[in-house]
Amino acid sequence: MHYVYVLQSEKTGRFYIGQTADLRSRLYEHNSGKSTATKPYIPWKLVYYEAYVLKTHAIVREMKLKHHGKGFAELKKRIGF
Repeated sequence: MHYVYVLQSEKTGRFYIGQTADLRSRLYEHNSGKSTATKPYIPWKLVYYEAYVLKTHAIVREMKLKHHGKGFAELKKRIGF
């Protein structure tokens, strides 16, 4: 499985969108400072994820959420943010 995930910084409320094949390990990497993009905003909590069989589908969904503001705005509304 491949996952598209949304994290929220418990420090600032900022959101981060990513994709991975190992959600648990990736969350650990974000919270241990191994990702320079998210390190300043530690700690992170997982607020949403979607599972895909194909990695290509996860990548397409991640790009839609990251680069089409409307897509992420609709997702935030759907999950209550």
